[in-house]
Amino acid sequence: MKLVFLDAKTIGEDIDLSPYDQFGEVVKYDFSTSEQVPERVADADVIILNKVEVNEKTIGGAKHLRLVCVTATGTNNLDKEYLDKRNIAWRNVAGYSTESVAQHTFAMLFYLLEKLRYYDEYVKSGKYVNDTIFTHFAEHFHQLSGMTWGIIGLGNIGRRVADIATLFGANVIYYSASGAPKQEGYEQVDFDTLLKTSDIISVHAPLNAHTKNLLDASAFLRMKKSCIFLNLGRGPIVVEQDLADALNDGQIAAAGLDVLCSEPMKEDNPLLHIQDSRKLFITPHIAWASVEARTKLMQIIHGQISEFFHL
Repeated sequence: MKLVFLDAKTIGEDIDLSPYDQFGEVVKYDFSTSEQVPERVADADVIILNKVEVNEKTIGGAKHLRLVCVTATGTNNLDKEYLDKRNIAWRNVAGYSTESVAQHTFAMLFYLLEKLRYYDEYVKSGKYVNDTIFTHFAEHFHQLSGMTWGIIGLGNIGRRVADIATLFGANVIYYSASGAPKQEGYEQVDFDTLLKTSDIISVHAPLNAHTKNLLDASAFLRMKKSCIFLNLGRGPIVVEQDLADALNDGQIAAAGLDVLCSEPMKEDNPLLHIQDSRKLFITPHIAWASVEARTKLMQIIHGQISEFFHL
């Protein structure tokens, strides 16, 4: 059997992939363009990928292909109708990064809520040396306890964030863009209520017809001016120009983003011009990528291949 990793670098070079050798020949490519894929998968039985497009154009000549494994939860890059037509199975992975993304959500929040970069730079600049008072009050912050935290998308990650926020003493509410039934143990509200009453809003929803461009100028106008907004779902859920305007105009206090509409970031992204770290904190799509989450991801895919081929 031949396995081909089409974009192995999206997993990270620190993850041990040697267990896959037990399946047979393993070929790893750092990255693959759509033009390169046909030749690279021509004699593959299994292909493993993250972002590569899988359709008739890219895999039409792969006559031995039986299984496509996506190293992610989202499968928008798969032409499932074509795969079904060819009787090629596909697998994705869910739930592997719940703890990692929840942890990163709070890391982003506290960075913004407590103005951590400002205070770190204040000390490292030497200004705290021989200051007149032991506490420096230039930047104010508030306790999470007693705040209202609004969550958009109450899946595995959203529920984990809700549970942790509750332990900090926050009042948690949530909105389901798809109109899913109320989940027991959590307070569901309409979109307008969530926007108007939340001190913190975090997005953990998938990108679909219900969520694309959900957070636009109208939404930001309805938020509290003191609101901290976090997006750890998908970039296109937010209209980035509208978010940039909201931050520049003081319509909301701050935003933390781990996802963008285009990744890597484009030069013309309006958010690139906001340099004030108290207003905006962007990380390069790393929330999912703890060592433990990536290790678990590849263990799950290894198990999927074993199960599919009854090995």
